[in-house]
Amino acid sequence: MNKNIGLSSLNTDLKKKAPIDIIRWGLKKSKNPIVTTNFRPYEAAILHLVIQAKPDTKVIWCDTGYNTKATYLFAEKIISELKLNILLYVPRQTKEYRSIFMGDIPGVMDPKHKEFTDQVKLEPFRRAMSEIGPDLWITNLRKGQTQFRDSIDIASKTKDGLLKLSPFYYWSDKDLDVYMKEHKLKNEFDYFDPTKVEEKRECGLHD
Repeated sequence: MNKNIGLSSLNTDLKKKAPIDIIRWGLKKSKNPIVTTNFRPYEAAILHLVIQAKPDTKVIWCDTGYNTKATYLFAEKIISELKLNILLYVPRQTKEYRSIFMGDIPGVMDPKHKEFTDQVKLEPFRRAMSEIGPDLWITNLRKGQTQFRDSIDIASKTKDGLLKLSPFYYWSDKDLDVYMKEHKLKNEFDYFDPTKVEEKRECGLHD
């Protein structure tokens, strides 16, 4: 993947494309793409979109270990139905081990929150990226989710220069509802992220 792509002109072009064509454009230029998921609401849409273009795309799931029962059941259902090439990454420490040293899930103002977030999400993600070495990262980031996400676009880059594509960036929940209905995809709203605490807060994975 050419890391010198001009993002401004690229996004101007990508805005004219349908999400599936954005994915196809990226895949043509990529040798080792990934899509990340946490099986939160509307994740079935991005996973379905990607496998339409490349069924064997690596799907990275960093499971914090704190998901709801509904999320785990939903994840297994989607993995099976879409035949996802899932690569699961989990924290090095068990939930029980962590509870001894940190107690309950640390709040945002708790000094332990940063270490907690690193243990359950950031370290597993860094490990995944190091082991897989992708040249394209496909996500379901959308405008309006957080202040940081409002500052990016369909195409953005990580601090390391990795190209990140968010094909549904300008889509609303209603738009995705239509997509999911058309493709008979299920949604699951019983979801919990222990690292964000607040809905509009970033955990550090994308910012």
